[in-house]
Amino acid sequence: MKTLSKFGLSAITLVMCSALVSSCGKPAPEATAEPQVVEVSTDNKSTMSFIGDDKNRLDIYYPVTLSADTSHLSANQKQMLGVLIEASVIMDDLFWKQAFGEDKTAFLAQIEASPVQNFANINYGPWDRLNGDQAFLSGIDEKPLGAQFYPADMTKAEFEASDFADKDGLYSMVRRDKDGKLTAIPYSNFFEKELKQAAQLLTKAASLAEDQSFSDYLKLRAAALLTDDYQASDFAWMDMKTNPIELVYGPIETYEDQLFGYRAAFESYVLLKDLSWSERLSKYASFLPELQKGLPVEDKYKAQMPGTDADLNAYDVIYYAGHSNAGSKTIAINLPNDEQVQLQKGTRRLQLKNAMQAKFDNILVPIAQQLIVPEQRKHITFTAFFANTMFHEVAHGLGIKTVLDSEQTVRQALKEHASALEEGKADILGLYMVQQLLAKGAITQGMLEDYYVTFMAGIFRSVRFGASSAHGKANMIRFNFFKEQDAFSRNENGLYQVDMQKMGAAIDALSNKILTLQGDGDYTGVAELVADKGVIKAQLQEDLDKLTAADIPVDVDFNQGVKVLGL
Repeated sequence: MKTLSKFGLSAITLVMCSALVSSCGKPAPEATAEPQVVEVSTDNKSTMSFIGDDKNRLDIYYPVTLSADTSHLSANQKQMLGVLIEASVIMDDLFWKQAFGEDKTAFLAQIEASPVQNFANINYGPWDRLNGDQAFLSGIDEKPLGAQFYPADMTKAEFEASDFADKDGLYSMVRRDKDGKLTAIPYSNFFEKELKQAAQLLTKAASLAEDQSFSDYLKLRAAALLTDDYQASDFAWMDMKTNPIELVYGPIETYEDQLFGYRAAFESYVLLKDLSWSERLSKYASFLPELQKGLPVEDKYKAQMPGTDADLNAYDVIYYAGHSNAGSKTIAINLPNDEQVQLQKGTRRLQLKNAMQAKFDNILVPIAQQLIVPEQRKHITFTAFFANTMFHEVAHGLGIKTVLDSEQTVRQALKEHASALEEGKADILGLYMVQQLLAKGAITQGMLEDYYVTFMAGIFRSVRFGASSAHGKANMIRFNFFKEQDAFSRNENGLYQVDMQKMGAAIDALSNKILTLQGDGDYTGVAELVADKGVIKAQLQEDLDKLTAADIPVDVDFNQGVKVLGL
């Protein structure tokens, strides 16, 4: 595997141990020898040490350059890209504060330029995001489940017993007031200086935009940063159809809040639309209402019909920032998350084609060579990988958004388990969509076995993201459920084979279970499901260790920015 490092090793000492650590989401087995320690000299600063069992842990991210052809863009559009990237850097800095709290520059300065510093930069702090958030630097406590969204001394019981405004809000930091009581401070106040700068940059970009709908969105998004009211800009974002440049920006996903799943983290994507690929995808969103009616669950769990003003488009991503860039990198987006916007307008699905291709070539195909039976490897195709990923995002629009006979959203009811279950729903209903659309002739490329086998290989890819990742946990649940349903078999050589008939039945059974849990707002039931099946068991761990031993990357890391793009 190629090293990520762009720095030399002259300042560090590597002492390897014979024990091999898992790259997956559970604590490593107890070491049988002293762990590897990388001592870092910092000249008049405190010394920090990398603690691990294998120096290759620093190389689990495959380096990829995010370049794109910008020759078709006008001078104004190229200038606008530079402004959008500058604004994205602010989202990056704010996410560091939400995730870690310490000053990024001061923290990284304690680690001399080395692969260790690069690893800390990728992880946005001292915790290994793809190894269950285990600390990888000496002297570091375990990561708070609530990151920096809540006071360090706050317990879950104290929060639940407290009563204060915006308690479960998306856009506020919880702190203590002068009397020591919990209170919520809006992002627009807590991060006032940075968000004013970001709003100014978005306004500047709006003046350079040649597409009016995109200009309108940028202005509304700039205003939202200062008011914490994002719904108007979400509606405007849904109405954009012709813009060749795309921006996803602001506090969006709640995965970083593993305590309750309430608070949104700052992030940004800057993208260029691939018009030819987007045209091929445009037809699928229209099938959503029909597919909703056919879901394998009681009628009451599919009565909330999705909006039909949804669209699918393919993009080349040219810049990631903040939450989207931390640890594993997103390859598709389904937004907005506002349940009211989803019900009225649907959602937009953005497929990040160049990032997908990088993961398929450098991770998924090598995994298949290690863990899939030879006779089914021919069914590992980029077409199936792209479609499975795409329909995962489309499937977020299916199912149920609010608990039955309640105004409470599913996210609010299921709290810290909401994200993992929602990702599991999207994965499994994405396969359901593939089944149905192939049968209708709406999908004309490949056969069902391509999608099933590629999906199976994809489980091994995503489960390596670990238990601290909603996607990783969702894949653990699905793997263990499929195993119980005999949807696949494992031979004496540790190679897996999909059973086509039993896989179809398992998809229906798991779809029914997840949709029912969501519709009922069954927090206890979801907690039991996660505890029982959201774990990596011994045999799977053994197989994942093969991937580590074969130096197959866990994810990618991007070389990106205005210089890379030649702007």
